[in-house]
Amino acid sequence: MGQEIAERYQDVLAKIEAAKARRTLAPKDTEVTLVAVTKNHDTAAMREAIAAGAVNVGENRVQEAKSKFAEIGNAVTWHIIGHLQTNKVRQAVKFSDLIHSVDSLHLAEAISSEAARIDKVQDILVQVNLAKEDSKSGVYREDLLETLQKVTALPNLRLRGLMCMAPNYEDVEMCRPLFREMYKIYQEVQDLDLPMSNINTLSMGMTHDYEIAVEEGANMVRVGTAIFGPRQY
Repeated sequence: MGQEIAERYQDVLAKIEAAKARRTLAPKDTEVTLVAVTKNHDTAAMREAIAAGAVNVGENRVQEAKSKFAEIGNAVTWHIIGHLQTNKVRQAVKFSDLIHSVDSLHLAEAISSEAARIDKVQDILVQVNLAKEDSKSGVYREDLLETLQKVTALPNLRLRGLMCMAPNYEDVEMCRPLFREMYKIYQEVQDLDLPMSNINTLSMGMTHDYEIAVEEGANMVRVGTAIFGPRQY
């Protein structure tokens, strides 16, 4: 099992490098951070990934992340990538290095308030719902500028960039226009004069579409199944 996880992890890294070489818009030499998504996989599997080189792990559920953090601790950088409810913010802010899924001003305010309580500046990404899918949360394109301005005015947040999820198309090539548009939006946001921000992260792409996401400019991808195999429910 350990060898399988190690081999899969290295395979994903190799595919990321190959995808970078195929870029047409984004610089080919921009580094891509691989977040190993450990949802529904135990800490033994996590440790195998860490031994293979994983330094960033992503969790969808705060409760699951909290219990794993108790075992793994600060050996890795912790990413919260799933929808975050305001009643879970207090727990999340205690250990999260980067929260990807800030999908509303209301949530951002709750995170800032909790971060202030423990004297922390919390790094966040704002989630964009570019396809306007009802099944996904996120800020619409037309509301993004206003939301970013309000979010970056909050005292205990540091905006690091944007996150998005493409629809789960059967033909993965259908994701490409959305990822390309998202990269253009990311470039626009980098040019804004926003306080309390360090815009250097575009998180997009998962197991089924991360290669296309990297080709179109993603510099952070969230990959679970391609590393750990099918989830154990």
